[in-house]
Amino acid sequence: MFLYLAQHGDAKREEEDPLRPLSDKGINDVKKVASFISGLDIEVEEVFHSGKLRARQTAEILIQNLKATKSPSETDGLAPLDDPKIWAEKLKTQSNSIMLVGHLPHLGKLASLLISGDTEKSLIAFKMGGVVCLKRDDTGAWSLQWMITPEIMVKYHKT
Repeated sequence: MFLYLAQHGDAKREEEDPLRPLSDKGINDVKKVASFISGLDIEVEEVFHSGKLRARQTAEILIQNLKATKSPSETDGLAPLDDPKIWAEKLKTQSNSIMLVGHLPHLGKLASLLISGDTEKSLIAFKMGGVVCLKRDDTGAWSLQWMITPEIMVKYHKT
């Protein structure tokens, strides 16, 4: 099973818009990453997001470039301060590949919990608009497969 963890793209400041939609930069960054991962032929059963506007917008952009069987849906347990154990438990019974679109510090803590068993170890430096791929093997152990960030895409497109 593959688990794709995506941090929402850059969002407008709260003073600018209290709903904090994606900024123009955020939209462009997520589109660059989405365009690149479309070439990876990724198949996901479902894409879940936290329900916050910036996460929903990020999920909608990403799903346009994935082979997904369902539209993105809002779910619990993905807010910035939610307990990562909520999704760690849900993933134990999940067999199909999925994508979670959320926020820090939650995504970092979830990835650390899955890989090391400790939410406090900082193992992955998530970037806004980036996607991290984790894989669960037959023994239930998780490992990092790859990470794509908007910063990499800028360097990639310059060459």
